[in-house]
Amino acid sequence: MAEGKADIALIGLAVMGQNLILNMNDHGFVVCAYNRTVSKVTDFLDNEAKGTKIIGANSLEDMVSKLKKPRKVMLLVKAGFAVDEFVKKLLPLLEKGDIIIDGGNSQYTDTQKWCKELKPTGIRYIGMGVSGGEDGARYGPSLMPGGDPEAWPHVKPIFQAICAKANNEPCCDWVGEDGAGHFVKMVHNGIEYGDMQLICEAYSLMKDVLGLEQSKMAQVFDDWNKGELDSFLIEITRDILNFKDKDGQYLLPKIRDTAGQKGTGKWTGISALQYGVPVTLIGEAVFSRCLSAIKDERVEASKVLPGSNIKFTGNKEEFLVHLRKALFASKVISYAQGFMLLREAAKENNWNLNYGSIALMWRGGCIIRSAFLGNIKEAYTKNPQLSNLLLDPYFCEKMSASTPSLRQVVAQAALVGVPAPAFGAALAFYDGYRSSVLPANLLQAQRDYFGAHTYELLSKPGTFVHTNWTGHGGNISASTYNN
Repeated sequence: MAEGKADIALIGLAVMGQNLILNMNDHGFVVCAYNRTVSKVTDFLDNEAKGTKIIGANSLEDMVSKLKKPRKVMLLVKAGFAVDEFVKKLLPLLEKGDIIIDGGNSQYTDTQKWCKELKPTGIRYIGMGVSGGEDGARYGPSLMPGGDPEAWPHVKPIFQAICAKANNEPCCDWVGEDGAGHFVKMVHNGIEYGDMQLICEAYSLMKDVLGLEQSKMAQVFDDWNKGELDSFLIEITRDILNFKDKDGQYLLPKIRDTAGQKGTGKWTGISALQYGVPVTLIGEAVFSRCLSAIKDERVEASKVLPGSNIKFTGNKEEFLVHLRKALFASKVISYAQGFMLLREAAKENNWNLNYGSIALMWRGGCIIRSAFLGNIKEAYTKNPQLSNLLLDPYFCEKMSASTPSLRQVVAQAALVGVPAPAFGAALAFYDGYRSSVLPANLLQAQRDYFGAHTYELLSKPGTFVHTNWTGHGGNISASTYNN
């Protein structure tokens, strides 16, 4: 094989990797495929890639020799150890100006580490979030690249060609330096957790409060998908509810109610705690998966812990309207919390994030793609310094119209005894965020009482004082104060 034939190499031939290679090939790029188990390369070339311009490599050295300069090598392998090992093996084979792209679900701190370590070598590093699953990888994913900005012009033609398009605009743009791309993907996944939990709670309320037949529930989600809730997750929920097993019975009730997770939602929650941002809805979504995992314990608890004896007696169609509006309001709150986390992380890491551009990147190809991401893009285009999505005039008006329904849904769920933690978290955040006064004054007094942590007076903000509450606690305050 002649040297310098391939435009890019991709390491990792699981389904996502294969589909991305085929996608690149469809758009006229020559791709060199490599896998640690080399037989997979041969199998791929003999089957899925047969008749294409895709070439293979039997070693990393062979792969590098077949690349045009600057060499571009994309990793689509398991985050953490596998990424680290491949980067270490590639470094002696690459030279200044070459580019490594990590397209896996890596933690943004890993990307920050590699950007810093590789800077003196001149080898450029990109950490890129990839969303859309197997289908997205094949026909157009959402791509969120960040890292060394000097690498972007070299990979931009490839990634903007293969990504999804929304209104003919590519769902891929430069996010920011070092770990920004993977951080944005992490927040995307956290919002995905919140969206999925909210939809599951809506399904549960339809089933256990209203007692709807599954075919009726499918019809409701189909109707919702034609309006402001139009989204990929609503669409697939309709399809799942309609799906029947080989025996002609619905498949969904046969599936065990224990949810798995790969960790990105958990990382979002941990980051929210680290940055001090109240991303409460996503946190509840993660904890709901944890609660679902203790199935046997829940079964035992159901035998001894009493629930509610209250039954729903209202109008079912009216409640479905409330449920639709509550779902919309809660989704907006979930996105608002996600963008709050992005803003705080950008401030701490000196990332210059374009929030409207991020919303556009999520408009197509990715799991959380939905119609109102266009409204989010418009909100940040009109006001790039918007401190919170809820304060945008469009969303402020929408929330005013929807929150009465959210109150109805949360209240009814509590009365009937059907858990709706994400809906509850959305309402609690909304009411907390719109409150000019919270009971944190009592909390500060408690902290000062038992730990001399000090407090501020309303009349003297920024000045911290301590009170000797008991008369024998002393007048010396603690040496540090933390919000």
